[in-house]
Amino acid sequence: MTESPSVSELHQRIKTDQPHTARIWNYWLGGKDHYEVDQQAGDQIRELHPGIGDYAQADRQFLGRAVRHLVTDAGIRQFLDIGTGLPTADNTHEVAQRHAPESRIVYVDNDPIVLAHAEALLTSTPEGRTDYLDEDLRNVDTILEHARRTLDFSKPVALMLLGVVIFVEDDEEAYGIVRRLMDALPSGSYLVLSHTITREDMPDVDAAVAFWNEHGTPKLTQRTPEAVTRFFDGLDLLEPGVVSCNHWRPDTDGELPAEVAMFGGVGRKA
Repeated sequence: MTESPSVSELHQRIKTDQPHTARIWNYWLGGKDHYEVDQQAGDQIRELHPGIGDYAQADRQFLGRAVRHLVTDAGIRQFLDIGTGLPTADNTHEVAQRHAPESRIVYVDNDPIVLAHAEALLTSTPEGRTDYLDEDLRNVDTILEHARRTLDFSKPVALMLLGVVIFVEDDEEAYGIVRRLMDALPSGSYLVLSHTITREDMPDVDAAVAFWNEHGTPKLTQRTPEAVTRFFDGLDLLEPGVVSCNHWRPDTDGELPAEVAMFGGVGRKA
């Protein structure tokens, strides 16, 4: 079931004359759901920071490895994915149901572009189920109320927050949102979170984010790796901790690729 505005309301919310982070992300992932203004902005950002397009790939691959681990090794069968982004290859439900067809997934996003493509997120195996909610991350109570229609909160749930808390500027508000969401989930639940970082040895990232915040929407907030790790306070942080997304349990035993400024981690609620 999808809760959505009318078609006319949806079109009014979509601004095609201003670059948008979800569409630029889609462009960097090689998708087709973007406009020329997004491609131009994406290319300009890439000029400021040539490796920034790799973040999208690293984040998507991190999602795949984390979901696969949670399903195959931790026995998780329920996912609450907030800040879904535009549908692309290996969405959360596709990875989860590939290994456990009975998995249930609730997607949440307040982006009209994502909502317009939500049907692609609502495919499911007959054994499982997917659902979509058009809602802002800050409206925790509404999200939890809706999620309970599909997910059983007496059993562990994986909370997926990939590249979404970067849109909450105030630190205490951001930490509070994550804490309230995790407090509602039972023991054995997991937090999977990724976040754009700022670090002295990556000054070009700061320049790219500054360009984006001047020209694009919504605005982004960077945090240090230490500040990102704080989102996992009170949880058992899985090895290797909060690291560059392409360094989180990579599918290779060889030399690790260069770090990207998108860091992520997985933590378990005791």
